[in-house]
Amino acid sequence: MSISSTLSNALSGLTVAGRSADVVSSNIANAMTEGYGVRRLEIASRVTGNAGSGAQIGGILRTEDMVLLGQRRLADAELSALGTEAGFMTRLETLIGTPDQSGSLSARLADFEATLTAAANSPHSQAHLSAAVEAAAALAGQINTISDGIQAERLQADTAIARAVDTINGALGQIADLNTRIRAAQDGGGEAASLIDAQNALVEEIAPFIPLQARRDSSGALYLYSQDGEALVDGQAAQLGFTPVAVMAPDMTRADGTLSGLTINGRNLRLDGTPPALAGGELAALFAVRDAWGTDAQARIDAVARDLAERLQAPGLDTTLPSGAAGLFTDAGAPVTAAAEIGLAGRLRLNAAVDPDQGGVVWRLRDGLGAATEGAIGNATFLTAQLDALSELRPTASGGFSGAARSLSGLVSDHLSLAGLARQTAETNESHASARQSALKQAELAAGVDTDAEMQRLLQIEQVFAANARVVQTAEAMLDELMRIGA
Repeated sequence: MSISSTLSNALSGLTVAGRSADVVSSNIANAMTEGYGVRRLEIASRVTGNAGSGAQIGGILRTEDMVLLGQRRLADAELSALGTEAGFMTRLETLIGTPDQSGSLSARLADFEATLTAAANSPHSQAHLSAAVEAAAALAGQINTISDGIQAERLQADTAIARAVDTINGALGQIADLNTRIRAAQDGGGEAASLIDAQNALVEEIAPFIPLQARRDSSGALYLYSQDGEALVDGQAAQLGFTPVAVMAPDMTRADGTLSGLTINGRNLRLDGTPPALAGGELAALFAVRDAWGTDAQARIDAVARDLAERLQAPGLDTTLPSGAAGLFTDAGAPVTAAAEIGLAGRLRLNAAVDPDQGGVVWRLRDGLGAATEGAIGNATFLTAQLDALSELRPTASGGFSGAARSLSGLVSDHLSLAGLARQTAETNESHASARQSALKQAELAAGVDTDAEMQRLLQIEQVFAANARVVQTAEAMLDELMRIGA
């Protein structure tokens, strides 16, 4: 081997060693960077004629376990969906409140029954009658508050859907743009690893909202699909469409067109199809809050409001009222009817006949809501009848409750139990999903940058560099000696 070829080989080794050191340094520097793909230098033999002439850099490879990454992203979507469900169920239970909490629905009902009992025991007492009227107003107000809270949750979900759609659309567009840049870099012999890192970061923005399937072609371009097969990035970026609302009412639904569904490239998605479109992520959970869990919760509190009102407007209960007239609780002043049950909890009001703030008098709670003049102050017949109506065992006609006969307090207790059970189930599922996601995340991190291994590679590179540098020094010494001899 000639001195020149030896020198050329050594110089190529120094070049490879220097570039290898850069790659290892980049790996170590980004060991804690989320989404960073470990780089490896691709080294090949350089052949001139039929003889080896050193080493050459074939490119920089970015290592990535697409299977593990895909599983972790699916776990992210599941965790986000269950977290959204658990959050809603927790807030719903808080709205209803537990019996030991002052101002809860159970506590308001207990207070109303206690004050009504006190008034029945002392029907002559103006103070007891006033306390019972105030407790009835507070009970209606608490039912209103629960209804308003549920609608606020639905509106927040609708707003969150709009934000999520904007985020997804923006990320999909950037992913498609990066595909073009990645192809150009690959075709031009440039480095695309940093572009792929940036692209993966964008995918991470979408992953909690939609369960994803991803693959890369030979040019490095990314193709992105939902778990149910909708193309999100396939040549071009898909465009999701959604129109948020400014206000939310109990009777607003996607089915009647008052609430927006979701479109992709102008095509309506079947969110309630088999399987549902884009199911399994936070986006689907937000739709469930708005269109399923929220409406179910509203139906249950409406059923409680209806049961309460119907008990106290039952025919024959108040002989001072004509048949079909509103009782102590009204639908915004009108009698409560089954046909107008949707949203009743938000419209439930105390009858103006007993409400001093609306021109009524509290003695009508004792003498009858239709009484024109005050009756005998010792007559507790109507007060007792109202107490009996509240404790009467009767089946619940709506709200998804079982058909078992129950008192009003039993219905309120069942209402809270259903909310508590839903919250506990959601939290349990979220805990299991969190454990799965954490395990996959740890496996992903373990496959990332191993700083100990990278430091060992750095020592090997140092040895390679020193060996090639020694060859260069030896070649230089030989040339110097030849020049000395020739002189």
